Amino acid sequence: MDWIIRMAWRDSRRSRSRLLLFISSIIIGIAALVAIYSFGHNLQRDIDNQAATLVGADLVLHSNRELTGEARQLIDSIRGLSQGFSEEQSFASMVLFTSNGGTRLVQVRALSEGFPYYGQLETIPETAGTSFRNFRQALVDKTLMLQFDTKVGDSVKIGALTFEIAGQLEQAPGQSGISATVAPAVFIPLKYLPATGLNQKGSRINYDYYFHLKNGMDADAIVANRDSLLETHRMGYDTIASRKEETGRSFSDLNKFLSLVGFVALLLGCIGVAGAIHIYIKEKLNSIAILRCLGASARQAFLIYLVQVLGVGIIGSLIGALLGTLIQQLLPSIFKDFVPVDISNDVSWGAIAQGVGLGVWISVLFALLPLIGIRNIAPLNTLRLSLDAPSPLKDRWSWFVYGLIALFIVVYAYLQLDGMAQTLLFTGGVALAFTMLYMVARLLIWLVKRFFPASWGYLWRQGLSNLFRPNNQTAILVVAIGLGTAFIAMLILVQGMLISRVALSASENQPNMVLFDIQSSQKAEVAQLVSAQGLPVLDEVPIVTVQLEAINGITADDARKDSTIQVSRRALGGELRATYRAVLSDSEKITAGEWAGTAAPGDTARVSLEEDYARRIRVNIGDKLLFNVQGVRIPAIVGSFREVDWNRVQTNFRLIFPVGVIDNAPQFHVLMTRVPNEVESARMQQAMVRQFPNVSIIDLGLILSVLDEILEKIGFVIRFMGGFSILTGFVVLIASVMISKYQRIKESVLLRTMGASKRQILIITGLEYFFLGMIASLTGVFLALGASWALAVFSFEVPFAPDIITILLLMLTVTVLTVFVGLVNSRAITLRPPLEILRKEV
Repeated sequence: MDWIIRMAWRDSRRSRSRLLLFISSIIIGIAALVAIYSFGHNLQRDIDNQAATLVGADLVLHSNRELTGEARQLIDSIRGLSQGFSEEQSFASMVLFTSNGGTRLVQVRALSEGFPYYGQLETIPETAGTSFRNFRQALVDKTLMLQFDTKVGDSVKIGALTFEIAGQLEQAPGQSGISATVAPAVFIPLKYLPATGLNQKGSRINYDYYFHLKNGMDADAIVANRDSLLETHRMGYDTIASRKEETGRSFSDLNKFLSLVGFVALLLGCIGVAGAIHIYIKEKLNSIAILRCLGASARQAFLIYLVQVLGVGIIGSLIGALLGTLIQQLLPSIFKDFVPVDISNDVSWGAIAQGVGLGVWISVLFALLPLIGIRNIAPLNTLRLSLDAPSPLKDRWSWFVYGLIALFIVVYAYLQLDGMAQTLLFTGGVALAFTMLYMVARLLIWLVKRFFPASWGYLWRQGLSNLFRPNNQTAILVVAIGLGTAFIAMLILVQGMLISRVALSASENQPNMVLFDIQSSQKAEVAQLVSAQGLPVLDEVPIVTVQLEAINGITADDARKDSTIQVSRRALGGELRATYRAVLSDSEKITAGEWAGTAAPGDTARVSLEEDYARRIRVNIGDKLLFNVQGVRIPAIVGSFREVDWNRVQTNFRLIFPVGVIDNAPQFHVLMTRVPNEVESARMQQAMVRQFPNVSIIDLGLILSVLDEILEKIGFVIRFMGGFSILTGFVVLIASVMISKYQRIKESVLLRTMGASKRQILIITGLEYFFLGMIASLTGVFLALGASWALAVFSFEVPFAPDIITILLLMLTVTVLTVFVGLVNSRAITLRPPLEILRKEV
């Protein structure tokens, strides 16, 4: 073994820089994985350490109704075990900033004394987080302060009361940047909530009860002992342990997804390694044959070059781990808007060990494909004109290596995903993407050869023919750069589709403003106010809250006692927002059964269910349902199923009653109108908030701006991760250019000797990489267009209208970068005389 190591060292003396260049293809992939592993380790530790601040209390109970009787006694019993107790009532409502008349739908959180018991309400100034509860003051989220150019000391009107802004809210327990963007919060003291007039009967309010337990009390044990009571009263709960588990599971899934993205970048690099080692071994065929003539066995020759690959694999993995540790310092700031805890950026030695081990293993594994052919090189190869190695397809050990690579990918994916089905889906998806890119690349190369433009100028023909010259790296580069381009193009197309899906709802005469929480006594006056603003009342819909108690006589208690009963347990006892109408809307279509819009007196109501909801709760036409409507039990029969267009900005329902059944039940109303511009929208909202402060308004313009902001944040993360694949592609490109430079030297020297100028050689090289960049980017864009079309047609159900200008700019950028990299790395060939290059390189 000592002789093999010495020979590997001696043989590599003139090739060490090239060997390091071979392995550089995996450095970016290793860096991505080490950064992601480190981020995951730190995040899990931070979640464990900060779990209490995520909840803010030892135990939290949730309900969407005001508790009375036995439910209230349950609260009081746990309160007796606590050293601290707080209540919160939260709901969506419009607020009015008096300094400039700005209005916005926010999450109002009315809070009593005490909470949070762990962590704090982070505010500017710091004292505002506790002092606001002593006065008629409010804490306003920083996004609202910035949006409406409001400062501490200004006023905000909530319902019938005006509150002084005591401070700017920076952070609340469990809140992330994304949640603050979607539903910015305004905190007020709970004792002032009744005076706002917003907690009327029928208002949709969430009730939270926070308990700071006495020392020694176990929150999970308390909940377990009262589980049946909590379920009976439809109450949810959070403990520090349950929130830790839930949050950890959520971000473990994120970390696994990011690991798979990094793994794809690593696979791209490994393809580059395999291609580079293939060319390196072809250049070493003569040396290997001489070794065989001198008495070295096939096994010894194989081990010599395996040791070389192992050595540079270790070095490359260590460099990648160092780079990944540096990248990891950036990840907390990149993901801060998505994570509700403060993320540390400590060095994770476990992640470094994982990355280095994976890098060494995968570099050797993929290098085995070209190395395995060394065994078949005979001493007679020194005398042959052709030094080509036998085809690996005829070698059974090559097929063993292919199987080992496939097994490794499956096992790695299985460790990151849940179940074999997802593993096979991911593995199949990766294989399909690589295969499609490779086949398209081969097809384009074949088309170039088949329809070669013989009438073009010499420089164009020479640059184009270089794509299929011996030892070319065209297919490998198209796969690497094409997949990275596909990531970025896919992001651009999907983001555009999501925006257009919402924007489509505002087209033509469809509603773009929704007013909800309108009480029955306010319905006529609200409609009159809308009309007085010169706006149309496009629709007005009553909404009744109902509870599904039984399906074909089976209740939730029956389902709990007998697990063999085929019924949806989650549906039983769950609340639904339902309506009643005589005629279906234009966004609904009956797909099964018949719709009767009016129920005859004394007849059982025949309701209509949205088809997907009916499938989830496992009911069929003719099944019997029992609903609890505000304490009154109403039997019904499933009369029809409907297909609903959920893309429309209008009230769509899973459950519809005919007229004459729940008309007199407690209800609130939704009104839809259309505003022509932002000025009219602001005027309408201000008038509504002043006259009817309990009415909430959804403005489609606001939805679009919020969606755009969220997608921009998500898009940055995806672009950052997709950048690893793009960067890996260009590293493979640089390595391939440097490797193939030795093959190209003879061609360039021959051209220079025949009288070609430096300018002509640079043009030939530039054209080669121009075609290469165009093929790679075009292949990636085609892949992205196909996937985006499928999403548009089968998932988003919107017209497929890609942003051609942006896609063309992306292709141009990738092509220009490819040409730049190719020219920079090839310039040494033209800067020195042919004889000097031949003496040094050949």
